[in-house]
Amino acid sequence: MSPIDLSAPYRARPTASQLWRWLVEVVWRIEHAFERSRAKDRPVDDARLRIFLLLALFTLAFTGVALSAGKVALFAKGHAAYAAVEPAGARATLEDRNGMLLAADLPSFDLYLDPRDVLATHRDETGAALLGVLPNIPREKIDAAFISGRRTFLIGGLTPAERAMVHDLGRPGVEFEETPKRVYPLGTSAAHLIGYVEPRGAGLAGAERALNDQIVAGGAAAQPVQLSVDLKVQAALEDELGKAVSRFQALGGAGIVVDVHTGEILGLASNPTFDPGDIGASTAEGRRNRVAGSVFEAGSVFKVFTLAAGLDAGAVTPASVFDVSHPLVIGKNRPIHDFDKGDTSLTLAQVFTHSSNIGASHVAMMTGADRIDRYMKAFGIYAAAPSELAESTRPLVPRRGADGRLDEGVLAYMSFGQGLSVTPLQIATGMTSIFNGGTYIPLTILKRDAPPAGRRVLTEKTAQTMLDFMRLNVTDPKGSGKSAEVPGLFVGGKTGTAQKASGGRYMENARVASFAAVFPATGALSDKRYFVYILLDEPHPAPGTGGFATAGFTAAPTAGAVINRIAPFLGVKRAPLAVTPPSASAAVSAAMGAD
Repeated sequence: MSPIDLSAPYRARPTASQLWRWLVEVVWRIEHAFERSRAKDRPVDDARLRIFLLLALFTLAFTGVALSAGKVALFAKGHAAYAAVEPAGARATLEDRNGMLLAADLPSFDLYLDPRDVLATHRDETGAALLGVLPNIPREKIDAAFISGRRTFLIGGLTPAERAMVHDLGRPGVEFEETPKRVYPLGTSAAHLIGYVEPRGAGLAGAERALNDQIVAGGAAAQPVQLSVDLKVQAALEDELGKAVSRFQALGGAGIVVDVHTGEILGLASNPTFDPGDIGASTAEGRRNRVAGSVFEAGSVFKVFTLAAGLDAGAVTPASVFDVSHPLVIGKNRPIHDFDKGDTSLTLAQVFTHSSNIGASHVAMMTGADRIDRYMKAFGIYAAAPSELAESTRPLVPRRGADGRLDEGVLAYMSFGQGLSVTPLQIATGMTSIFNGGTYIPLTILKRDAPPAGRRVLTEKTAQTMLDFMRLNVTDPKGSGKSAEVPGLFVGGKTGTAQKASGGRYMENARVASFAAVFPATGALSDKRYFVYILLDEPHPAPGTGGFATAGFTAAPTAGAVINRIAPFLGVKRAPLAVTPPSASAAVSAAMGAD
């Protein structure tokens, strides 16, 4: 039997039988070497040979162990006990405009069990040990892992402390994978603006969805993403909206605060709400973003757009007078009435402050369907509001004739907010373009260093007149917005109360009450200025409202309460009460005289 020549060039891998014969040959030769040493009476050589053999065997054994361990460490994929995998797709932290934390990734671990590393006699013991430190593990998952014989996911979302407890059990087959967990330390605050993520990290709503790519990129670069929201403004808005929904037993509510010059959304609230860190406990109604994703008829708030269009087109002036002594009948449509039926004739400013439906209809018809159409498109009324939010939904627009134009009846009703359903976000975007001096800019949920260029939709003269009208509506004793007044802050505003439609008919006792406010409504067009919009869905009368649930008794005082609280956060100083504020009615009178 000849040994295998290991020094020969490699041609084929030796078989197991060849290797065995070679090993026997080596052992035989060593044993004969021992015999020769003893025969020559050289015990020292015999001892040296034996020591050399033992060293060689130990060296081979340790080399094999080291190579095996290195292979496992470098190339094993999940079968080593307590394996941990680097988290993928970590997301950037979200901050408010002042650097306050809104959302962040925290270390979290998924627990797996690989039954191939657990002796059959130790399976019950392993299962009991795991349940002893983590009793919320579903027992059926442990049983399924042992039955399947495959590596099985047991539970996710373990904290570092929980992982340490499991690790300290010292059980083979127990493995971990690190996965970042998204946490929202503020609970329900700003939930609809921040949004939430799916279990493995992709954004599903709010900023988490709208800015998903930017958030992932920020996570990779360890850079936070800063949103436009101001948490102090947000807290005041949510609190006052929640109190109003509760007091007036409304189905829900919506609120938004915007910097009119930058287009930044400083606060966005939808009621009811939810906790983005506990989506499983939320409801569909709680998750619904009423600001961006729900449409409502705006009611008389829409008169802001109608009068702005009429003024800017030159169809009417502040000196124009309208006969409102009789209901307005157009074709076969139902007559258009005014809430205050004692009026006979009104100036344009009074059409606004008395909230005359008849007067607004006259303004729309004098302006004409084509020009009204052009202005509504310019205000963004016919399309979804162009913010980053994916929830931003399209409006329900009025029907048109065969020629594609609005007929006179539709135009008249649309002038005071009926027959057209829009989102609060659309209202805020369109009105921002009026109260910033006439430039349309998309609103944003990101902090802006500078406002975008935008596009002009109104002259500065028209914008100034509408600011004057808004202020007059709060200061005039007959103004529909007087309950929104906040001493020293020069609030301007417009009420809107719209009947809700169902089955093609308007319901008598189901209304939406809203209030559009701007402050300060005095000063230069370039001065710091903010827009606040409050909507209550089906409010009911409450003590102190005289049995009414219209916007002047519900939404307007809520907006005033919000403004009163947020003004200090925004750096808006109150004028001393002893100083008489500039009269908006005087400004309107001056405009009338000039025309």
